This record gives sequence, C-alpha cells and structure tokens, in this order.
Amino acid sequence: MLQNKQKNKTEMRHRDQSGKERKSKHGTLLTIIFTIISVLYMYPIVLVFINSFKKKAYISKYPFKIPTGNMYVELENYIRGIERTGLIEAFGWSMFITIGSVAAIIICCSMCAWYISRVHTKVTKAIYVMCLFAMIVPFQMEMYTLSKVANMLKLGNPWGIILIYLGFGAGLSIFMFTGFMKSIPLEIEEAAMIDGCTPIQTFFKVVLPITKPTCVTVTILQAMWIWNDYLLPSLVLDTKKWKTIPIAVQYLKGGYGSVDMGAMMGTLVLAIVPIIIFYLVCQKYIIEGVVAGAVKG
Repeated sequence: MLQNKQKNKTEMRHRDQSGKERKSKHGTLLTIIFTIISVLYMYPIVLVFINSFKKKAYISKYPFKIPTGNMYVELENYIRGIERTGLIEAFGWSMFITIGSVAAIIICCSMCAWYISRVHTKVTKAIYVMCLFAMIVPFQMEMYTLSKVANMLKLGNPWGIILIYLGFGAGLSIFMFTGFMKSIPLEIEEAAMIDGCTPIQTFFKVVLPITKPTCVTVTILQAMWIWNDYLLPSLVLDTKKWKTIPIAVQYLKGGYGSVDMGAMMGTLVLAIVPIIIFYLVCQKYIIEGVVAGAVKG
C-alpha cells in the first residue's frame, strides 16, 4: 500500500512538471510570435522617422539606410513641410475638431446609454438596435447622402463636422456605455434622488464618475479615429478655409504625381507623434474599459 501511494505521488509530480514545461514552452513560443508581429507593425513608423532626415533624392534610392553624411539634412524636411502645408493651423483645427467631437460623444452617448439601460420600452429597444445597426453599415454607403445633407444644413465647417462625428461615433459608444451601466446598482441612484438630486444631478454627480473606465476607453478609440480621419473632412469641410492634418499632408503632392517625399516624411512624423503619445499614456485603460463593459453588461 505504501509503495503504491509513493508511486502515485511520483507520477503526479512528473505530470505537474511536464505540464509546467509545456506551459512555459507554449508561453515562450507565443512571446516570440507576438514580438515578431509587433516589430512588423512598428517597422513602417521607424522607416518614416528615418527617412524624415534624408534628402529627397536618397529616400527613393536608399529607403532602408540610416541617414549619414550627404543624406542627413537635420530638420530641413520638417521646416519645409510646416511651411508648405500650414501644419500649425491644421494642427489647431484638428485639435479643436477632435476634442469637441470626443466631448460631444462622451456626454451625449453616456446620457443616451443611461436612458436606454434604465427605461425599458419599445422606443429604447429600437434606439439601441439602430445604434447597433449603425456599427454595421459601411461608410461608403452613406457618403453621397451625407455630403448632400451636410451642404443643405451648412455643416461644412469645424463646428458642423463635430455633429457629424457625434452621429458616426454614437453606435460603438452607446453600445459600450450601455453594457457598463447595466451593472450599476439602482440603489445608488435611488439614494441620490432621496437626498434631493434631480435626474441631471444624479447622472453627472453619481453615474458619470462611475463610468470612468468606459469614458477613457471611448475617448481613446474615438480620438484616434477622428485625428487620423481623412475621408470625412475631405467630403464635408471647405478645405480652402479649414484643413485638418491628414488633408494638409495631401498638399505636398504636386502636379503629374510628383511628391516632395522629404517634406512628407517630416510632416507625417509630426502628425503621428501626438496621437502616439496620447495612446501610450492612456493604453492601460482600454482593456479595463472594454472588459468592464463586456463582462458587467
């Protein structure tokens, strides 16, 4: 009997050790695979940064070489790109549109999601279904109608495009907010109303602070989309008066397909640096907010 017990214990130890070895090998393999994928994703950005310090003639001939000697032009490409595109003004309009649109999306969509999660009627169900449907419809199906309506309502300006971004960003945002708000206990809101809070005060003082993880997640996702968007501003905005950064970069293209590659590389670096910094600072909140909305909903 004692011998059998000892044999069983040794077998269990061997199984545990083999299982741990398999898990460690599996984890190492996954680490290597995802490291390679990360390098492949980062390589184009590094390539743009390297070529932003080269002369135009060397960018096409030696795109993968480190700029040294005659190739290196210091900040000449950056200065020329700023001067030719009016990048500082475009940066200001991009900041205004992005901040305004994200603020409108957070406030309006969170209030709409709160109403949907608390009032259960056919109307709220229909609103929720329409929001989900808006996530599925491709933008190309709406391009002509959108530009026509925007011209009729005179929305071809930085203030009008904020309303358009609110409409396009509402589907995903309401979906995420609704999933999270279903987890908030009603007793908290009832206690606030007993203390004398109005529905608006209850929302801004009690509900909205609780939804901070989802607010941050929605802010990151929507800000990255709006900052990098080219198609919607090019369709709606009067580009002679207002230019966002993606539109300003296109002004480096000359006639017959000629492109000032040096200035374009410098301008692209300046365009992507702010949103990369913003993402790196806030990335830890993305998974937290998505998981909170998915699990608690």
